[in-house]
Amino acid sequence: MDSNPESEESTNRSDLVSEDGKNSKSVVCQRCGSKVLCPGMAVFAEKELFLPSMRKKSGLSTTEGSVDGDTLTAHWFVDDMYTFENVGFTKDVGRIKYLICADCEIGPIGWHCLDDKKSFYVAVERVNHA
Repeated sequence: MDSNPESEESTNRSDLVSEDGKNSKSVVCQRCGSKVLCPGMAVFAEKELFLPSMRKKSGLSTTEGSVDGDTLTAHWFVDDMYTFENVGFTKDVGRIKYLICADCEIGPIGWHCLDDKKSFYVAVERVNHA
């Protein structure tokens, strides 16, 4: 199931987003399959956010110098942290907390700015949908 993310994104986005703009499938961890969000709990949003490359939590906070990663634009937006079924947070990195899988601690799968208590973004490309 390791297909090209660009082609998968364009062909499958309509399968992932319901008519009211919400996730039509469960959002799950790519690594362990743990459920992050139930269907209909997040809104599709396009916002340009930089996320460091995926790795275990211990590797996220110990990076030195420049951080390699990706600028992603397709996200699931959630306005309440209690909407998540299963998500963890890194220690503060500046004014940001990164979202990680609470079970296997892989991440970051998403982004949360401490300045806005009601904005949580999960990158569509960093999770699977079931």
